[in-house]
Amino acid sequence: MNQSQNNTGTLVITRHGESEWNLLGKWTGWTDVGLTEKGASDAEEIGKIIGDFEYDEIYTSVLKRTEETLQGIIRGLGRPEMNELPKTANAALNERDYGVYTGKEKWEVKEEVGEDEFTVIRRGWDNVIPEGENLKQVYDRVIPYFKAEILPKLQAGKTILVVAHGNSIRALIKYLDRISDEDIADVEMKFGKVLIYRFKQGNDRPVDKKERQADIEQTHA
Repeated sequence: MNQSQNNTGTLVITRHGESEWNLLGKWTGWTDVGLTEKGASDAEEIGKIIGDFEYDEIYTSVLKRTEETLQGIIRGLGRPEMNELPKTANAALNERDYGVYTGKEKWEVKEEVGEDEFTVIRRGWDNVIPEGENLKQVYDRVIPYFKAEILPKLQAGKTILVVAHGNSIRALIKYLDRISDEDIADVEMKFGKVLIYRFKQGNDRPVDKKERQADIEQTHA
């Protein structure tokens, strides 16, 4: 339920469903591909496990796979009226820009560069990605936006739904859970996973965190 009465805000975060390029094992980044049928169906399963909240506002990236996931969630919730809620799509929540690796099949890149370099490309914090972003650069756009636009509403007791991407969510997790630059490499945001953070007035970090997982089959990240 909406917690505005006692100034406890709730942040519900989930990742978009399987996209066409996820299915092919390609790095997608800012390429605006849509969901597969499975991705759309999985989004409905996410909706079924987050029906115990009354949402005040919704945030997505500007990439259509987050909007398509949101629509699946709304179908799963059985609440078409959620389309009337204030909704903001902002590029600050976009996926990491993979630069020269965009559109390349991940495991082919692994064969080309070797496992160690592949791990750095995929999980490194501040490594150089030609024409693209590392996770630090994603963090540096996601967190200022979160602090300016979303956090004040959570502190005011609102319930916010965020549908974003693996790396923009990892940036949020790093900030909210105070994870080190080194340890964030081990953090993964699976399809169908939901993070639930509680905030109190005056706190810029959550006072509680819970996780849920929709009953879906995992595919390529």
